[in-house]
Amino acid sequence: MKRHSPIAGRTGPAAAAISAFACLAFTPMVQAADWSDTALSLRYGTDFAEPYDNNADGKRVNISKEIIALTNVTGFKYGTTFINIDFLQSDHNDPGGGIAGNPGAQEVYGVFRGTFDLGKITGAKLAMGPIRGYAVTAGFDINSKNDAYASKKRMGVFGPTVEMEVPGFLNLSALLFDESNAPAAIDRRYHYKNHAAFEADWGIGIGDLPLSFNGYAQWITAKGKDEFGAQTSPETHIDTDLMLDAGSLAGLSKKTWLVGVEYEYWHNKFGNNAKGPAGEGATASTPMVRAEYHF
Repeated sequence: MKRHSPIAGRTGPAAAAISAFACLAFTPMVQAADWSDTALSLRYGTDFAEPYDNNADGKRVNISKEIIALTNVTGFKYGTTFINIDFLQSDHNDPGGGIAGNPGAQEVYGVFRGTFDLGKITGAKLAMGPIRGYAVTAGFDINSKNDAYASKKRMGVFGPTVEMEVPGFLNLSALLFDESNAPAAIDRRYHYKNHAAFEADWGIGIGDLPLSFNGYAQWITAKGKDEFGAQTSPETHIDTDLMLDAGSLAGLSKKTWLVGVEYEYWHNKFGNNAKGPAGEGATASTPMVRAEYHF
């Protein structure tokens, strides 16, 4: 049985505060958009892994996945919003319902983040040296997957962010995660212990070249015991890509058609200890190819 680590949906004070902040902040974002970038992307890899998906000898099963994503980044008077929805299709090594012979499992994973720049809100000049500004980040994750575990993750996110001065953006955040799940094996929503994540998010241009280096890196602390009574472990999750502006090289509009390579590393995936029952499937090391169309 897989043990994912899903997130918010809880009625405690931490989740209530996070949800209220995100909902109240969303209205001015929509009303005061200064710019917006929407992208449709496709990525593909053959070395994905899932906890507990291992061979009889304990070696992890390599899973192929096709991922279609719809992404929007919007800038408004006081900051930015980020919305991403992934549609993931696994091959037969990650079967629907966890039943061998079934078609591959399908998953929808949504992320929303709002970043609120304190300098823009207060009118104060907070930039200093390598620091562009300070902000507050709030948002949530939500997912659904039709494998044996049948994840229904809900997660609230809140914390301070430091914005660095780079050609593009580099944000460093210390975040509170408030996470829950309601998998098929239990009859109620299970709430994990609130836990911290230290995160870097970046999108950096490479000089005058038609290249960009993008991604995020997270170190997530343990979240107490999971819904089956097992102690969770800290996670390391890195996802980064190098993209070529192929459209501009072909004489088309800049930053419209992008192609490149992506790499994801995830250790102790979903809080499962890679040295425990979850086995080697709890560590993924996945190269991918990626293509994007921006409109």
